[in-house]
Amino acid sequence: MLGSMHQDYPNLPPLEKPLDILVVAPHPDDAELGMGGTIAKLLEQNVRVGILDLTTGEPTPYGTEEKRQAETNSATEILRVTWRYNLGLANRFLEPTLVNRAKIAGLFRLTRARWIFAPYWLDAHPDHLAATELVEAARFWSKLTKCDLPGKPFHPSRIYYYYCIHLKHIPQPAFIMDISSHWQVKADAIMAYRSQFYEGKEHLDPPVIELLREQAATWGMSIGVRYGEAFASKEPLGLSDLAHLI
Repeated sequence: MLGSMHQDYPNLPPLEKPLDILVVAPHPDDAELGMGGTIAKLLEQNVRVGILDLTTGEPTPYGTEEKRQAETNSATEILRVTWRYNLGLANRFLEPTLVNRAKIAGLFRLTRARWIFAPYWLDAHPDHLAATELVEAARFWSKLTKCDLPGKPFHPSRIYYYYCIHLKHIPQPAFIMDISSHWQVKADAIMAYRSQFYEGKEHLDPPVIELLREQAATWGMSIGVRYGEAFASKEPLGLSDLAHLI
């Protein structure tokens, strides 16, 4: 059993086998917004996917720590994610410090996920920028020897970037995942966060979830399917054949 009792990570969920993918989210709801459909699809394919939330996301105008935790639990159940952990760093004050880098690098070593997903590297939200800088640095640190990080040296082979941005920016993705059969699961997981996307926003026309549906439909249309989620990569993508390209 991996990393169930390490002192630097109180209440760390036990892990019977290494993860295949670890999604790092600055706040609870970012993973759902950026790639909830992909998470649900991969889990359905028996890919081992975990979520690491760096902060609680609070305070927010209509949220509380208790409410946000309950919402996160609900969204986690909807997606059927079996491993999720909150690192408890400071919301609104997330910084790429050496201490934070070490904490994330340690979790990379304990979970041993081959692929890491992080927020896109351009954003208006300082927490998102800090999260991505931390992930990239922690990926390097996680392979270090002769250090006091938990677990054995490990180097995630890839970082991919999901779009959950607060910036008026038109992305140029490296690939788009077909989530046509998983859009509703994504929508349900997002709307589990009622304090973020419903309370205080009842007057919005169209509702937030409809704007997100239109965004997913735009990505889907670009690859000839109903709904999609876009991803970026700083490194080239490798293919062994063209059999599974849409």
